[in-house]
Amino acid sequence: MEMERDRLKSILESLLFAAEGPLTAHRIREIVGGVEKREIEALLGELGNEYEVGGRGFRIVEVAGGYQLRTPKENAEWVKNLYKGRPARMSRPLLETLAIIAYKQPITRAEIEAIRGVDVDGVLATLLERRLVRIVARKDVPGRPFLYGTTPEFLELFNLKDLSQLPTLKEMEEMASLPSQQDPSSEQR
Repeated sequence: MEMERDRLKSILESLLFAAEGPLTAHRIREIVGGVEKREIEALLGELGNEYEVGGRGFRIVEVAGGYQLRTPKENAEWVKNLYKGRPARMSRPLLETLAIIAYKQPITRAEIEAIRGVDVDGVLATLLERRLVRIVARKDVPGRPFLYGTTPEFLELFNLKDLSQLPTLKEMEEMASLPSQQDPSSEQR
């Protein structure tokens, strides 16, 4: 039985390593077959613990509804050096619009513009292009405008398990009063 557990752990590591994004326990179960979801989750927890305790160069992180291998924050400096180029930065209008969508979703373009007080067509196009927001439906009003919401890529970028992990207004005020700001994606892939 122990050999089977070790073999399954090895398979889980390979799947997480090869995956382009987070894998759900359900998807892993479909791939592996014959293994209960709770056993997969338990083995992922064991692996994660082994990596943490062993000081390994990667962690299993639960993000965007699935599991993914990520580097620990303390190695971020070296991982950034690997890519040398500056990461794509988000402008203030982009971040403001993304925050409005994240907290108010589903929301129409007109509702976003009413909050921001400016046209958001260009910003919205950029967010759609970067796959951080998507059209989720049409509002049942005259003209049937699109309703926008965030994507799994949004959750992944900001290292969120789900939307319930978005900071509250009070938490954001506390973060704003801190002397040094941290990058929201400080835990690197």
